[in-house]
Amino acid sequence: MELPLEFREYAAAALGDEIAGELCANIESHEELTSVRINPFKGGSLGGDEPVQWSALGHYLSSRPVFTLDPLFHAGGYYVQEASSMYMELVKDAIEKDYGSRDDAQEGGFFAQKLAALDLCAAPGGKSTHLASLLGSDSLLVSNEVIKSRAVILADNIAKWGRENVVVTNNDPADFGAFEELFDLVVVDAPCSGEGLFRKDPQAVGEWSPANVNLCAQRQQRILADIWPALAPGGYLVYSTCTYNKFENDGNLKFLCDELGGSVVKLQAPEGSGIIETPAGGFQFVPSRVKGEGQYMALVRKNGEWESGAFASAVGHAKGGKKHKGGKDAKGKNQVQFEKGCNYLPDNYIKVLQGDLVKGYREDLYERIRFVEENLRTVLSGIAIAEKKGKDYIPHADLALTEVVASMMASLSLPAGISAVEVGREDALKFLAKEPLLFPDAPMGYLLLVYCGLPLGFVKNLGNRSNNLLPMARRIRMNIY
Repeated sequence: MELPLEFREYAAAALGDEIAGELCANIESHEELTSVRINPFKGGSLGGDEPVQWSALGHYLSSRPVFTLDPLFHAGGYYVQEASSMYMELVKDAIEKDYGSRDDAQEGGFFAQKLAALDLCAAPGGKSTHLASLLGSDSLLVSNEVIKSRAVILADNIAKWGRENVVVTNNDPADFGAFEELFDLVVVDAPCSGEGLFRKDPQAVGEWSPANVNLCAQRQQRILADIWPALAPGGYLVYSTCTYNKFENDGNLKFLCDELGGSVVKLQAPEGSGIIETPAGGFQFVPSRVKGEGQYMALVRKNGEWESGAFASAVGHAKGGKKHKGGKDAKGKNQVQFEKGCNYLPDNYIKVLQGDLVKGYREDLYERIRFVEENLRTVLSGIAIAEKKGKDYIPHADLALTEVVASMMASLSLPAGISAVEVGREDALKFLAKEPLLFPDAPMGYLLLVYCGLPLGFVKNLGNRSNNLLPMARRIRMNIY
């Protein structure tokens, strides 16, 4: 692979001659690394050989398995993610240190507050699932993707991760006008020229040009300018790319501070990690220095005083303090239709009927999620509980993957009408491939299939056969034998 001369020059200008030379040699080596990040609410694990130095949840694998044939992957036990992208714990540490030194700091730290977070360019979901693992259960994460087809993939990955305080949306950055100064934390993993992909995607080399770098840098500034008003004063913005040049990286960090009104928050790299601090105060992951691909990230605090719980307060004000009501409004328009008969979730959940689908929202999250639904194109929100058919409620596949069901299993308190059945790898894969399964010794009715302690999904046991309730879109299509 012949790297463009201009790329070599750009890398040298951003990283210095020595590191740029190492980088170019490393790109041409095509070394492959595989890393995964554990879901702390499910505890899935592949037994990695080495931890990721900057992420307590991440570790490297000695070889790349066929993830499609691992039921724990489908259960949301872990996420396959490039190690350099696992920087959210660095962000959390830096925010807590900065926040603790502020006059407006609240007890317990920043992440202990009732936050509203936005991951603006979220697909396929690596940074959103990581952030969802770090946010408290009282916080809300809006995970957005502007490209519709990618938003569908994002929603599927978020559903598998299982946290109920994440809403997936499909909007342009300019669509967030109703959220002015309401997000406490915004992540912008901006579309870039993709220099960090050169090592694993040689085709990206042929698509690179100085003109494309310039185009990307300008587009990134437009994205940042569009979303900046949605960040609360005193709130934090994470900016990242998978590239090396100073135009898309430090140049845009300076744009955030000089033009938009932010201040760089110092990041702390683990000793010996090889992460490089850039002149403007960002972090650069370079494959020749770290075990990972090319990644740039920086943290900025918006000027001004921060107010805890601004999003929740604004939603309460917009709703006028009114409680949830169903039926129709004064103009005869359909309002929310509440469902009383489905008891698959505890009493602190509001159940809503959308067509035949019963959805559940934790009561203390409901108004905030509804505000998002009313102002953005929503792809996924709440918990898909069941499909209502007459007096029967057929449990939805997403329900099995939720944190709340994992918690109910741990306390041996599954809802009436559902029994848990532990299955081995062979039957787990048959379920995921939608092949016939028999459960002669299990109770009749709905069964929650569990693999290595993690729920996989539902079947309806009819004795001489079972109905597999896994959606066709999630079916394994490769040979499972």
